[in-house]
Amino acid sequence: MHRYLAITISVLTLLCTLSAPVQAEPVEWKELSVSASAYNSVPWQTTKVKPAIAAWGDELKPGMRVIAVSRDLLKQGLTNGARVKIEGLPGVYTVRDKMNSRWRKKIDIYMGKDVAAAREFGLRKDIQISWADPNE
Repeated sequence: MHRYLAITISVLTLLCTLSAPVQAEPVEWKELSVSASAYNSVPWQTTKVKPAIAAWGDELKPGMRVIAVSRDLLKQGLTNGARVKIEGLPGVYTVRDKMNSRWRKKIDIYMGKDVAAAREFGLRKDIQISWADPNE
């Protein structure tokens, strides 16, 4: 009888340990001021061959919360997969595209094929972003 009780207690202890919530390490969000614009996956804004294919090969689809970053921001950790919070916009965006090398300290917010929404956002806004390394 004692043996069965000991085994039952051991099994229950193991199950409780396995189902206990894991405490996630706090994510370090870095901040930066950048200029922002919006873009669409249309041939006249990207490439004529495959306008929905981003620089790292990701296929962009309307509704995705994605941004492109200027290449100087790559060195600061805004690389493919980095999570980004954008001042004034809800949710978290993901870096999936990079911009032409002529741009500096700039992000481009993906707006699918909704050209009117991109125009409404405007050509350039100075905003604050926060981002987390994709490996955190």
